[in-house]
Amino acid sequence: MTMRDLEVYESKPPGIKIVEKLKGSTLSYRTYQVIVLIVTFLAYASFHATRKTASIVKGALDPQSQNSNLAFSSLNEHSKYPWLHQEGWAPFDGPEGTTLLGELDVAFLFVYAAGMFFAGHVGDRMDLRIFLMIGMMGTGLFTSLFGIGYLLGIHSFYYYLVIQMIAGLFQSTGWPSVVAVVGHWFGKKKRGLIMGIWNAHTSVGNITGSVVASMLLKYGWGWSMIAPGLMIACMGLVVLISLPLSPDTVGFSEDESELFSPEKECEAVEEPLLISRSSEKGTTSAPLMRAGSSILNQPAVGFITAWMIPGVAPYALCLFFAKLVAYTFLYWLPFYISQTAIDGRYLSNEESGNLSTLFDVGGVVGGILAGYISDYLNARAITAASFMYCAIPALFLYRSYGHASMTVNIILMFFTGVFVNGPYALITTAVSADLGTHSSLKGNSRALATVTAIIDGTGSIGAAIGPLMTGYISAISWNAVFTMLMGAALVAGLLLTKLVMAEIAAKIQGPREQASRGSVGSIDEV
Repeated sequence: MTMRDLEVYESKPPGIKIVEKLKGSTLSYRTYQVIVLIVTFLAYASFHATRKTASIVKGALDPQSQNSNLAFSSLNEHSKYPWLHQEGWAPFDGPEGTTLLGELDVAFLFVYAAGMFFAGHVGDRMDLRIFLMIGMMGTGLFTSLFGIGYLLGIHSFYYYLVIQMIAGLFQSTGWPSVVAVVGHWFGKKKRGLIMGIWNAHTSVGNITGSVVASMLLKYGWGWSMIAPGLMIACMGLVVLISLPLSPDTVGFSEDESELFSPEKECEAVEEPLLISRSSEKGTTSAPLMRAGSSILNQPAVGFITAWMIPGVAPYALCLFFAKLVAYTFLYWLPFYISQTAIDGRYLSNEESGNLSTLFDVGGVVGGILAGYISDYLNARAITAASFMYCAIPALFLYRSYGHASMTVNIILMFFTGVFVNGPYALITTAVSADLGTHSSLKGNSRALATVTAIIDGTGSIGAAIGPLMTGYISAISWNAVFTMLMGAALVAGLLLTKLVMAEIAAKIQGPREQASRGSVGSIDEV
């Protein structure tokens, strides 16, 4: 065994070593790709499952929704669901309960956003498998500690505040890590569709968290936090033993790579404002991986350098407003449903939590649809901006007519999820991976986590501001909340105007250049 073979063997995850030993041969490149997609999918789904539980337990912590439901509950409901008629949980059971819950959200999300920049910087400089595992174990611990506050009868606001802030710090390790790993294994060809499908982990995690938390409410709201915390901790161990970091760390070189491998980057078509100056002059980008080179030996790209990559700043600012809308729904939709009479009836906390999952179902469809359209049109900015503009009437219709009947509410909620989560999913996956393997980096793949962190970290600041503002504005009027969301969606679309115009110009110019080359060819033949 050569020194290189020994290095490759040592760098493989323990679970992969066991499988290959039992199999008697090494796994194929395609098998590794499947493993990467499945493990990272489940890993980030578990992150979102723990994040979603906070919105589900709000109804049990804040007495406002309890009292609303109580007024419309039957005696049968009282005997079947006695926990719905509790008086909330101090310190959230007073008139400032909604505001305090909003402060928990913003504390979590601001630390999450700040931690994201730090996590991307660190993630590009260490073993991402270990980094991701630490983040998952820490998230599981502090999510569970939040629920343990119920078991121990803790009523200090600062206890829950500190717990949420530390949980946000650990959560920030997740997204840069999983996008970087997937970006190492998949090239740009059909990346939008592949990552659009893969990004369903966000909605699957939200749905899982909603269902699990809603089911456990009957035993006390604390268990709705503890169970998802244990789930993500267990998943962290799976990541540690089974996630391959990149092709070169498991022995693949450029010549051995298969379809959709990182080496296919040089075959990707050009995208306006996502290509470097040298590319515009006809110079092709270097392959993401070179045979015999190790990703861990490449120098990590600096924070400022990553910000200067063409397209990073406008997409990051767009995501700021897109996540403001998406996370307002993530944290407040179950509460909003419980506060709104649908066809004259107020739903229980459990019913509201289960109904809210349809927004995430729409998000799955939206992410896949946005990825497919952006691949088909080769136009990321046009697709993202179009979805954001369509989200405006969707939000208006849901607020105006969602209360008419359960059927109308379901349909409008689904389409709102499609248009709100579609561009959010596209920017945080395919766009981030495209920019993280930008041709201006000259083949250096150690910018993926940093670029992803910049884009999603900026977006997460908006994700913090949205729920915080909602906590205050909803006490005055939900109409004002939806006006804020529609305004944010409009600004998100407008921020991509320059990129959209560049893509349109490229579409117009492309056929002309092809026709010109065809004419020259005909003359040469003559």
